[in-house]
Amino acid sequence: MNKDDMILVSVDDHIVEPPDMFANHLPKKYQHDAPRLVHDADGSDRWQFRDVTIPNVALNAVAGRPKEEYGLEPQALDEIRPGCYNVDERVMDMNAGGILGSMCFPSFPGFAGRLFATEDHDFSLALIQAYNDWHVEEWCGAYPARFIPMTLPVIWDPAACAKEIRRNAARGVHSMTFTENPAAMGYPSFHDLEHWKPMWDALVDTDTVLNVHIGSSGRLAITAPDAPMDVMITLQPMNIVQAAADLLWSKPVKAYPDLKIALSEGGTGWIPYFLDRVDRTYEMHSTWTGQDFGQQKPSEFFRDHFLTCFISDPVGVELRNKIGVDNICWEADYPHSDSMWPSAPEELDAVLKQFDVPDADINKMTHENAMRWYHWDPFTHITREQATVGSLRKAAEGHDVSIQALSKRDHSSQSSDWQAQIKEATVNVSGSD
Repeated sequence: MNKDDMILVSVDDHIVEPPDMFANHLPKKYQHDAPRLVHDADGSDRWQFRDVTIPNVALNAVAGRPKEEYGLEPQALDEIRPGCYNVDERVMDMNAGGILGSMCFPSFPGFAGRLFATEDHDFSLALIQAYNDWHVEEWCGAYPARFIPMTLPVIWDPAACAKEIRRNAARGVHSMTFTENPAAMGYPSFHDLEHWKPMWDALVDTDTVLNVHIGSSGRLAITAPDAPMDVMITLQPMNIVQAAADLLWSKPVKAYPDLKIALSEGGTGWIPYFLDRVDRTYEMHSTWTGQDFGQQKPSEFFRDHFLTCFISDPVGVELRNKIGVDNICWEADYPHSDSMWPSAPEELDAVLKQFDVPDADINKMTHENAMRWYHWDPFTHITREQATVGSLRKAAEGHDVSIQALSKRDHSSQSSDWQAQIKEATVNVSGSD
């Protein structure tokens, strides 16, 4: 397949929320208590919610910046591409990158919306619903052919979470973000079937996918406090391996045959060994541990329940049939530091050609699986011919995608402990601890 003929749908991108996101959706009685974007004297922006401060972590919005500016400091909105927070500019960036569709995870509330869990549950629910309404109606609603809507959970109340799942499913939303380790955030684990039962029921009844994103519990894999940032970045996917094991051996995947779970931003190269390992564990230990997958192996249960994703991941692409081609999606990770925007099609094409991947497999991994799992059909709005990499890039001719140094501050005196500050900020963004 020629790269210009590919249709790319990313199941893992991110939003840097705009300052006015609560204006149209939060009840007036809560407006004065809403999170607000504060512009500091040093030129940086931060979200302030009560006594919690969430900086714009530098690795969260580096699209279009030189690598020398990665990770240097919390950023102001005028130091990042407008496509990070402006939906019209985002679509232009998607066009320039040849990307048809995108599913966007939150930033400052945390991947599971824990920031909004206050002692006032009515206020907390209002914040969650306001965020979801903004995301569905304003961000995704502005370009329904371009975004897969995904909502935040009511993580502190499974019954209220179930109601929110059903409310959003009624308007066509079949995706909800969640934490990869609720126990690390102070909630019952996935193994407590009864606690989360209302949520599992609602997910299955509405065919909504539960998306567990790496780092979403705020417990990032760091070997030592003084370990370099490279260690944390290398080990980030390990969070999702732990989540996969937790969920696969938990009761919900056995109690709910139709439950769908996405392992977001976790890569795929580790999965063939993981599946061999779980089958071996089951064979050797199920007699005394009491695990029962019926007539199936754990690896077969994995393929029944789990969706995975990759950016380029040569090992995963080569071993795609050991994973299950129907269980793999592509991701762009815009505007994070792992993203290859705007040249993601070129990087992906090189990997696909390296392993002579047939067109049928390419189509599944690049868009068909995402459309099927999330019940999302962009072709009710545009034609397939308009959706290809080549057509989208033609529509973006003249859109500036040049690498630009956008930071307005002098980093020559950057403090030696800045990496520790970035680690702490990254944990706060993920888990709002």
